[in-house]
Amino acid sequence: MGREGKMQAPSSKWQLFLPSMRWLRSYERSWLGPDLVAGITLAAYLLPAALGDASLAGLPPEAGLYACLFSGLVFWCFCSSRQTVITVTSALSLLIGSSLGDIAGGDPARFRALAACTSLLVAAIAFIAWLVRAGVVVKFISETVMIGFKAGVALYLASTQLPKLFGFSGGHGGGFWHRMASFFGHLGDTKPTALTLGLVALALLALGKKLLPNKPVALVVVIAGIATGSVVDLASHGVKLLGKVPSGIPMPGLPLVNWDQVDDLVPLALAAFLLGAVETVAIGRMFAEKHGYRLDTNQEFLGLAAANLATGMGHGFPVSGGMSQSLVNEGGGARTPLSGLVAAAIVAVVALFLSGALHNLPQPVLAAVVLMAVASLLKVSELRHLWQYHKTEFIVAVGALLGVLGQGLLRGVLVGAVLSLALLLRRGSQPHVAFLGRIPGTRRFSDLERHADNERLPGIVAFRVEAGILYFNTEHIFDEVLGHVQAEQPPPKLVVCDLSTSAIVDLAGTRMFLTLHEELAKHGITLRLVEARSSVRDILRVEGVEEKVGRIDRFKSLADVVEDTRTQGRSVMATDEYGPAARQAKG
Repeated sequence: MGREGKMQAPSSKWQLFLPSMRWLRSYERSWLGPDLVAGITLAAYLLPAALGDASLAGLPPEAGLYACLFSGLVFWCFCSSRQTVITVTSALSLLIGSSLGDIAGGDPARFRALAACTSLLVAAIAFIAWLVRAGVVVKFISETVMIGFKAGVALYLASTQLPKLFGFSGGHGGGFWHRMASFFGHLGDTKPTALTLGLVALALLALGKKLLPNKPVALVVVIAGIATGSVVDLASHGVKLLGKVPSGIPMPGLPLVNWDQVDDLVPLALAAFLLGAVETVAIGRMFAEKHGYRLDTNQEFLGLAAANLATGMGHGFPVSGGMSQSLVNEGGGARTPLSGLVAAAIVAVVALFLSGALHNLPQPVLAAVVLMAVASLLKVSELRHLWQYHKTEFIVAVGALLGVLGQGLLRGVLVGAVLSLALLLRRGSQPHVAFLGRIPGTRRFSDLERHADNERLPGIVAFRVEAGILYFNTEHIFDEVLGHVQAEQPPPKLVVCDLSTSAIVDLAGTRMFLTLHEELAKHGITLRLVEARSSVRDILRVEGVEEKVGRIDRFKSLADVVEDTRTQGRSVMATDEYGPAARQAKG
């Protein structure tokens, strides 16, 4: 530790192999306490969640424990997100459980080996994705999509916890709508003691969040829940407890799977990777935006690769970033990925020596911890803002929200991403064409539609396209310009395109200018292009546009062309009034 309370920077050798650990260079001593507390709180949640998800995957409870333990020991070294938790998830567990049954042929040992092998294949795919820097793909998920995604995730996760809060079974099978229908259908089965315990925990968490921000309130609530379960016979009142937690840690090793079976597992591994990658990056982006740091999406793939490699060697099954676990981690006060290492170490200690410590933890208390964590995701004010000012963006956000609720987390993000791409293509294919007027008293020009006090240019139509001019928008630009020119009365003598806002012009764009030049020339109208960037000037010159419209260089501005045109116009008028033709007409 340095004099200023910060850990020393890792050596250049470690920076080479662990580039994501840049946060370690600025680690402050004051962060250690929150990270420890967050790790303890996270471990208290990871243990029961891991056991439940293992059952969804068709595996014994300890498989989920091993997956969280081994993946947590390595993920923190490679990830760039400071709050994302690597863990087993319900989505991946259901995918594994529904896919391996036929391949395993009813053999439990073979099933476990196939699950571990699937994790190793996910690690290989994630490593390849990291090598080719495929992380850029997930950047197509817009912030608008994330607003809808987070709201959908909040409702989705809440639907899995409400039955536990009310003390009856449910919350795992089916999608959101099925779970909610089942929830309302079983309200008559509510256990008063369980609901009371859960509501008290919720109230304490809410008060703690308001009165004691960034304090380990969740951990205190969990400990209080365990103490209550140890003193009071809650089971006799219908309150479900966590129950027995298996003990021991297996020796790491490769699963016994032959090559023919590996071929059968590749499609499953690819699906698991896609599911895990989208969820992990979506979670990381959410926290990076909230806490103001940069997320390296490609680096998350390396973290996934390392975590799944460790899990496969540790006889677990595929893992990814877990939304509810990450929210519990953040809510516990986590400042850096170190909290994940702390949680993994605690899971190891519990697995070895304290497997019975969590036996009396009431499930309604755990449900309250998760519900409080996910409540922060539902930003009604952001949705209201989109509805008031950005109707199209609101539709995209709602599409992502409904996608999560109707199709699950992965498909929800994909639905939102498709909507986002469709919106991007629509904007790209119909860019704004601004027709310009002079800003009074200056040599600058801006959009007449937005600034009605701008000076119009008699005999001149000046415009700029506020986007690149590419094959999918050239027809729109051509129609906009030609329609405006034809509507001008009297018709202009000059049309000038300001290319300063068009960083890219492709082959179709150059040919659009040639066609526009020919169409305008039929009516005696000249086309000029000004203020093009060097790369744009190059392609316009190569494609022969410069030969038709005149030299395009970096010295002529829009103001220069307008002034030259006006000067030439005055010269022509003077020649017409005093020249030989005018004198002969007067004589």
